[in-house]
Amino acid sequence: MADRILVLDAGTTSTRAMIFARDGRMEGVAQAELTQHYPRPGWVEHDPAEIWERTLACAREVIGGDASAIAAIGITNQRETVVAWDRESGDPLARAIVWQDRRTAQFCAGMKDYGHEAEVQRRTGLLLDPYFSGTKMRWMLDNDEAVRGAAQTGRLAFGTVESWLVYKLSGGDHVTDASNASRTLLLALDGAQFDGDLCELFGVPQAALPRVVDTHGELARCHARWLGSEIPICGLAGDQQSATIGQGCLAFGETKATYGTGAFVLTNKGQEIPHSDNRLLGTVLYQENGARTYAIEGSCFVAGSLIKYLRDQLGLIASAAETEDLARSIENSGEVVIVPALAGLGAPHWKPDARGVISGLSFASGRAQIARAALEAMAHQTHDLANAFAADGAPWCRLHIDGGMSVNDWMAQDLADILALEVDRPDFVETTALGAAILAAVGCGMHASLQEAADAMRGGARCFAPQMDGEVREARLARYARALTAA
Repeated sequence: MADRILVLDAGTTSTRAMIFARDGRMEGVAQAELTQHYPRPGWVEHDPAEIWERTLACAREVIGGDASAIAAIGITNQRETVVAWDRESGDPLARAIVWQDRRTAQFCAGMKDYGHEAEVQRRTGLLLDPYFSGTKMRWMLDNDEAVRGAAQTGRLAFGTVESWLVYKLSGGDHVTDASNASRTLLLALDGAQFDGDLCELFGVPQAALPRVVDTHGELARCHARWLGSEIPICGLAGDQQSATIGQGCLAFGETKATYGTGAFVLTNKGQEIPHSDNRLLGTVLYQENGARTYAIEGSCFVAGSLIKYLRDQLGLIASAAETEDLARSIENSGEVVIVPALAGLGAPHWKPDARGVISGLSFASGRAQIARAALEAMAHQTHDLANAFAADGAPWCRLHIDGGMSVNDWMAQDLADILALEVDRPDFVETTALGAAILAAVGCGMHASLQEAADAMRGGARCFAPQMDGEVREARLARYARALTAA
């Protein structure tokens, strides 16, 4: 009997395939790293063929040659990353431009100078920043001969990573779900499909874009050649929307924060199209039978990637897990503060040209102080977001956290202390994948509603309560504010 969900989780640093049971238990996982390409400072690229081949290999590994138990596939993905391919051959035309990439900063600045940002924000919920997909598409058209040639002959297909995977799995279906489409700058939040006026503004041919579909339902079908049998694809969502669903934040006002490569906070805004006066983002959380539920979002570009930087570039730690022991080994960071603007500053500052800062160094500063300051940076960035959400009328009553970094107990407690707020961490922190499983389970009829699926598939959680003295908290935040001005 087909009663399992296959989730494909195509992230920034790795891609995974996972098997989930009807009750949310993860029964298997296969994972492969993705190669990061940095051809110039501020540029980040992936190989689309590698994303596809390694995702397929993981799916085959976790299934083990027998797909008969798989009722549906759910896909979640790194958002905003752009893939360009030939719709006739199905081959990629260039490397994918990753969400972290900053190469279109000058283009965005020019559009701001022409006065476009207010109208773009009103219609899309987004700001003019290199983060989003539309300017990446424009750059490809302007600078890549193969992409430009395909556009001129009507063969160009653009898509985010879930769109690319669906195209390959299905053998040609060119679709994107509403949550990913809402991150492109090309979809009006109240528009069913990509907007012709926005496409014209950014110089992106509408004909190259996919059809916008729901986040759950029977959205496409995986061809039998890939996994041994034809399987419906019943859930699609960008990673942060998927994590919000995996956390069960299905009611108005519920908030989650995911600490992965970056840090992303979303608050459910129901059917209300969000507007921010504090440089937060409006986005589609999910779409069901054409009806949308929205969220307001704050994005920090650097979280777990800062720890990876300490390990791989600076050689200060051997593993990410080492940071917790180092943080606990000292009473404080010795006034060392890190502003992790290694890929610019995201919300609420939106400074693409900002650079990282380490301040407060002295001869007493060592590995432990720097590692602790790196973890403290997560709480500092999140506090900036908390202030912006509150100013936009969306104060947090409680914060649900997840993602790879959230397993660090010291960091989770530090978040509660700096936010002066209870922080909940689920026992199963891979809520991005769980959210995709929930969507697919509803999409294939395994569960009747998102709420029913979330109730059935989510486990328990641990609560971290604030313990820090108020004066200590304020002193920390003041040091961070001073360092932030240097970034």
